[in-house]
Amino acid sequence: MGRLTGGDPSLLRRINSVVVLHALRATDVATLTEITGLTGLSRPTVEGVVEGLIEAGLVVEKAAEEGAARRQGRPARRFRFRAEAGHLLGLEVGAHRVAALLADLDGRVIGSQARDVSGTAAADERLERLRGAVAELLRRAGVARGSLRAVGVATPGIVTSDGTVRLGTALPGWTGLRLGERLSRSFKCPVLVENDANAAAVAEHWKGAATESDDVVFVLAGLSPGAGALIGGRLHRGHGGAAGEIGALHLLGREMTPETLLSTTDEPLHPLDEQAVAQVFARAREGDRPARAAVDRFIQRLVHDVAALALALDPELVVIGGWAAGLDGVLDPLRRELSRYCLSPPQVTLSRLGDAAVATGALRLALDHVEEELFSVEDAATPRR
Repeated sequence: MGRLTGGDPSLLRRINSVVVLHALRATDVATLTEITGLTGLSRPTVEGVVEGLIEAGLVVEKAAEEGAARRQGRPARRFRFRAEAGHLLGLEVGAHRVAALLADLDGRVIGSQARDVSGTAAADERLERLRGAVAELLRRAGVARGSLRAVGVATPGIVTSDGTVRLGTALPGWTGLRLGERLSRSFKCPVLVENDANAAAVAEHWKGAATESDDVVFVLAGLSPGAGALIGGRLHRGHGGAAGEIGALHLLGREMTPETLLSTTDEPLHPLDEQAVAQVFARAREGDRPARAAVDRFIQRLVHDVAALALALDPELVVIGGWAAGLDGVLDPLRRELSRYCLSPPQVTLSRLGDAAVATGALRLALDHVEEELFSVEDAATPRR
């Protein structure tokens, strides 16, 4: 796929190319006359730009329908954006699984792959499982690795701008891992790394429960909940990339650790892992009183964490995701608590994307990068004829 850069013949041509490409991407197919009407550019300009985009591999002429020439004489040439000109990956690195989504340049998912991984797996083993999932996905889809234009990666932890996990306690050996650098060895395209809750927030705004809201808090509810926030439609990472780390709020009260909350005895729950917690939840559903009390404490803790973030950010919408989103009765107490404390209580809903939220957000980050390459013009003015 060709890339249009500031080294093109002129800034004006670059601007016009972006305008035409935008128009073609927004429609299935268009004639030169239709492109002229959509862009306001002159027909000679459109003709020249389209030819250039064809040479760059971004546009293709669509063959005339059979019989069209006989019915109407010579049909008008029709063109379309080549979404298949490149591909994107969205990768999720989790405690117990790794997952990959493959999409074209329109963001349409054309394949997915997931693999289980042990919660105690070392970083090298976890990354090898991820690479294996990617290789299998590309093989099944028949997509060459060289066709990839950007890779988005979502991971637990606080992530720096260069893709390093500054702090990641959820995965063994993750703190200090140069994740972006490590994965870049497997790809010849940009690799963008983001916190998993942040990625999920982006995903819900793109395709999930938050498509109509620009001020959103997404809560990735688990043993140590995290949150991602969009303010005015833009991801808010905070000064050090640690915005939304509500799982650390228990440090304000030592008795509020997850081990204590989820214990059904006088001793903290040990080991604290999802398997042990799942057993507590199962016993609660069966009517076990200590387990039911533990689940109630967990939900109440989650409610307080979310309320603290909602008070600080005043979102329009709170979306609950992660495995705890499947708990019975998680929404009603959250709505009651937010109504008590917030001057303007937000709406509260469950994620529509479920387990796919994190990988979908990673895919959106890759798509954002490619769209910036294709459609942005630095210091560009409005199109001129």
